[in-house]
Amino acid sequence: MTTDVHLRDLRYFLAVAEDLHFTRAAERLYVSQPALSKQVRALERQLGVELFRRDRHGVTLTGAGEALLPHARRVLADWAEGAAAVAAARSAQRSTLVVGMSTSPGRGGLLPAIRSRFTAAHPDAALRVRQVSWEDPTAGLADGDADVAFVWLPLPDADRYAWTVVAEEPRLIALPETHPLASRPELDFADLAGEPFLALPESAGPLRDHWLALDERAGRPARIGAEIAGTEETYEALVAGLGICLVAEGNAPLITLGGVVTRAVRGVSPSRYALAWREGDRRPLVRAYAEACRSVAGA
Repeated sequence: MTTDVHLRDLRYFLAVAEDLHFTRAAERLYVSQPALSKQVRALERQLGVELFRRDRHGVTLTGAGEALLPHARRVLADWAEGAAAVAAARSAQRSTLVVGMSTSPGRGGLLPAIRSRFTAAHPDAALRVRQVSWEDPTAGLADGDADVAFVWLPLPDADRYAWTVVAEEPRLIALPETHPLASRPELDFADLAGEPFLALPESAGPLRDHWLALDERAGRPARIGAEIAGTEETYEALVAGLGICLVAEGNAPLITLGGVVTRAVRGVSPSRYALAWREGDRRPLVRAYAEACRSVAGA
């Protein structure tokens, strides 16, 4: 039996074991039900045993599942305590705050303004920016590599984090300037639903669904033209005609570099950009950076 089991697999197992319902567990985890089922099946194959009994009456734990349940709870609880202890030790050793992000916040000098307010209150503290691929929607928070992070909502495992919204922006549609729909100044999302879309990696979870606008598709699946994990990949995929994509208004300048245009689109909800941190993290530098962010965003 292999022992190389990921914490995510144990979280997924625990959610299903507590709810005894794959759909409810998937909603709580902010993942799709098929993705959750697939991951649980993979865990069962890895362990060489069935953890759940699935039939027309519902879902129940098998004997093996009952045996694993208390250990899964203990491992996840111990890991959370361990991660908090490491973060506290790191904070005690050095007054450095690591800020994770996948793209620069931009937005009218937001980042310099936050830095200015933060350093005025904590002149001896150091700030370090960590750039993260779009494969990690938490921008380093989940694995402890970042203390705070600029992220797009919704976050996977949302109950693990707290956040303050920095900006709420319309979602625009980005498409090649040669696209037949590019001549229109504004589009209805219904006119775009059948187009191939660029998608974030599956590891982005609910954020991938958000940028595919699954909630606005009335249950119809999205056509995926290509997967993208960064700004440059997005631009190249758009220019190559591999698909179109939704983009926050504040990020539009990053991809409209020639050959790509953005248009207003009706029928989709706005995007929310936030500063997030791990729930329960009471360290002074984390609280101070969040307060500086609130002050600047509300100014």
